[in-house]
Amino acid sequence: MSLAYCRATAHHVARSLQRSGISSSTSSPFCKAARQNIQFAAISGSRTLSASVTYPDESMEHSYEQRRLPVTQFTEDEEMIRDAARHWANEELRPLVRDMDNEGKTRPEVIQGLFDHGFMGMEIPEEYGGSGMNFTSACLVVEELSRVDPSVSILVDIHNTLTNNAVRFWGSEELKKKWLPRLASDAVSSFALSEAGSGTDAFAMKTTATESPDGSYYTLNGEKLWISNSREAGVFLVFANVNPTLRHKGITAFMVDANTEGLHVGKAEKKLGLRASSTCPVVLDDVKVDTVDILGEVGLGYKYCINILNEGRIGIASQQIGIAKGCMDIAMPYLNDRSQFGTKLADFQGMEHQYAQIATEIHAAEIMTYNTCRMKENDIPFVKEASMAKLYSSQVAEKAASKSIEWLGGIGFTQDLLAEKFFRDCKVGSIYEGTSNIQLQTIAKRIKDEYR
Repeated sequence: MSLAYCRATAHHVARSLQRSGISSSTSSPFCKAARQNIQFAAISGSRTLSASVTYPDESMEHSYEQRRLPVTQFTEDEEMIRDAARHWANEELRPLVRDMDNEGKTRPEVIQGLFDHGFMGMEIPEEYGGSGMNFTSACLVVEELSRVDPSVSILVDIHNTLTNNAVRFWGSEELKKKWLPRLASDAVSSFALSEAGSGTDAFAMKTTATESPDGSYYTLNGEKLWISNSREAGVFLVFANVNPTLRHKGITAFMVDANTEGLHVGKAEKKLGLRASSTCPVVLDDVKVDTVDILGEVGLGYKYCINILNEGRIGIASQQIGIAKGCMDIAMPYLNDRSQFGTKLADFQGMEHQYAQIATEIHAAEIMTYNTCRMKENDIPFVKEASMAKLYSSQVAEKAASKSIEWLGGIGFTQDLLAEKFFRDCKVGSIYEGTSNIQLQTIAKRIKDEYR
């Protein structure tokens, strides 16, 4: 921490005092005390800036404290869970990645490992059996898993940032007691929103929910498409319309047990990438759901959906950063090891410029993403920033994946390395949870509002 930085902070203290009606003169005893305490904090190497100011009127006594850390500087708990995810991914997950990609399914022992290590209940409070950690921690886990297998990271991302948080935010206490312990321990969740005719236009859905005569349950009918985690799911968060004449204002969210009669999971799609992640149609044929299993209020499902997908975009940005880093993890050791014309590939200036550029863009994506995490955690509006983070991170992941194959040459084009898998896996980052064009539209709308 530099003294120059601390002097600037002392000036900020003075400005804050001035706004409070207190003298901001640099000769003021208040500012002198602030400056002395801040500079002492710098000299002592403390990362917490504290300035205790003594006021002549004891009733005005207070402590000024603020923290100035880089957004990519994490707390001890965050680093702990990140390192745990990194270790598990490299030791337990990595040996299975290629086989799971070829088989098109996630192994049961992998899913069990995710639960055993607490990765499936990141933000679920400990009282419900979860890890009780923050949103940044969840995104760090998604990033670390994605560096090894994005197919597994998307399972964790959807489960944590969409379903778990939706239940935490809007579920009744009864619904929380019923599902949060299971979501943290044994039930994979699936977010059932999209349909054949409602992709980007999500609220054009045709799935209906008809209330029973006595109001005790609803009957769901319809078909969902492109539903991730559907084959492994123990519960589905299903969006259906209770009154299509109300259009989006009839959309309601239901927690539906996967074993409910009438719910059928179809054949998995054969995809370009994320092959171990199941993506299937889900048919709802007279599925009866108790009224108590409604998430939040009837007719507010569209609001819940919009809000939770804004958070989910940050998770996708984390996944894309993980992919980009995974590409560097493969390519850089190769460039440092292989020689041509008596020179290491990494030492050719043309190569240096290329991987320096990718590393810079990855760092920029990290800053955008984890700054947005902090905004969310501090209740600062983050919709624009979440769209920016997802948009940019997906672009960086595509670029890193493509460049890494070029750097690796012929072997990068084979399945001997996972570079070609990252190349396939990253493409969906510009599609799901809001296409890149939708992100641009969201960003543009808010920029226009800022200048009006």
